Amino acid sequence: MNTSIHWFRNDLRMADNHGLTAAAKTGAVIPIFILDQTDRQLGGASRWWLNKSLKSLKASLPNLVVQSGDPITLLPEIIRQTNAQTVTWNRVYEPHSVSRDKRLKQSLKELGVNVRSFPGSTLAEPWETETQSGGPFKVFTPFFKALKANYSNQTIPAPVDLELVDVPDISKNIDEVLPLPTNPDWALGWDSLWQPGETGAREQFSHFAENGLNGYGENRNRPDLQNVSRLSPHLHFGEISANQVISAITMLGQDDPALSEDIAKLHSEIGWRDFAQHLMFHFPKIIEQNWKPSFDNYPWVENEAHLKAWQTGQTGYPLVDAGMRELWQTGYMHNRVRMVAASFLVKHLRIHWREGERWFWDTLLDADLANNCASWQWVTGSGADAAPYFRIFNPVTQGQKFDPNGDYVRKWCPELSRLSNKYLHCPYEAPADELSKSQVKLGQTYPFPIVDHKTARNAALVGYESIKQVAAG
Repeated sequence: MNTSIHWFRNDLRMADNHGLTAAAKTGAVIPIFILDQTDRQLGGASRWWLNKSLKSLKASLPNLVVQSGDPITLLPEIIRQTNAQTVTWNRVYEPHSVSRDKRLKQSLKELGVNVRSFPGSTLAEPWETETQSGGPFKVFTPFFKALKANYSNQTIPAPVDLELVDVPDISKNIDEVLPLPTNPDWALGWDSLWQPGETGAREQFSHFAENGLNGYGENRNRPDLQNVSRLSPHLHFGEISANQVISAITMLGQDDPALSEDIAKLHSEIGWRDFAQHLMFHFPKIIEQNWKPSFDNYPWVENEAHLKAWQTGQTGYPLVDAGMRELWQTGYMHNRVRMVAASFLVKHLRIHWREGERWFWDTLLDADLANNCASWQWVTGSGADAAPYFRIFNPVTQGQKFDPNGDYVRKWCPELSRLSNKYLHCPYEAPADELSKSQVKLGQTYPFPIVDHKTARNAALVGYESIKQVAAG
């Protein structure tokens, strides 16, 4: 009997899983997952999600082997123990993973093992979308145009009559590999907010299609509304593939042409995920270094008090604070607010984007190395196709524009809930009688702004001007 191992990574699903399907066609299958301890370790929120997602996958694949360590050592050992002849996996594109997989593929072939890898979590492989000169893209719009022009959707169903081989003696307990938080349980209540796993991903997509897709293009910037997909953690862990989402929304668009603009916007947002992977694959320095070397000379500020105020939602700017509190309490932050909060850190506080990236890596359920780093550098101005350096979000006007009734701020900053809309996004401007009536005591129940917007903006512009001068020689 031919036995194949399918090595799960960020593809924790049965449907549209090319590697698993290929393994199933060759005979019996041993599904395994290895938490790679040689790579950058997952943040706390991601570990919570992965624990739950693996348990969901194990419900579909009871023989799932879960291990922790170095895959280059562990995988050959599991092959020897199980006499597997074939190994399949779906590709991932982090620099460490690319290097590891190349070495592993070569070593397994030398052992006489048939190794097959398949497209991973993107709409296209990072090397498949090229400029006319055959190089990688550095700007999103032409990248996305080329991606759409060459895109061909090839989703496949889950394998049927899957024959499984049970090897319980070589598997570890999921809670041992990925212990859940206990003291304190900072993820308390998340089970009521999220359903990790393939079933949860399908249900979340259905909920979004029914309740959030109509109006997505216009209202996705409104954190007080429900026109967001909340699919990002499901996509990151591969519980639903980008191809499945595009296939499903394309069918919805055929049934209802009025959704065309909303679908186009969602397609572009998923396209940005591909762009981030494309950048990371071709320019791996983006995950650690400034894309634009001139930013190496930016006069960043080290201020632990300001960093802590930002992390805990105590900056004195309600939209920023609401977003940071939503992140801490739910493992998620609305995309518009992510941009405002990130801009505040790097442009108002002038704290290095790597500090923000590290915090998001630890606290976001959808923490994705490529997307996280590319997005932080985009906001900073140091990245590919980045926002202009002089684009500095005003957190007050952003709140007034995108949370006009204050529902979002009132939810996450309840101490401000009695303030009128006029002063909700700028409580420091409220007159004494308004503050008293609303039971707001600045400096006690809610902080004064830790920086003045105009002063901070001017300081950021001076910093940006200084690196322009250095770059000019």
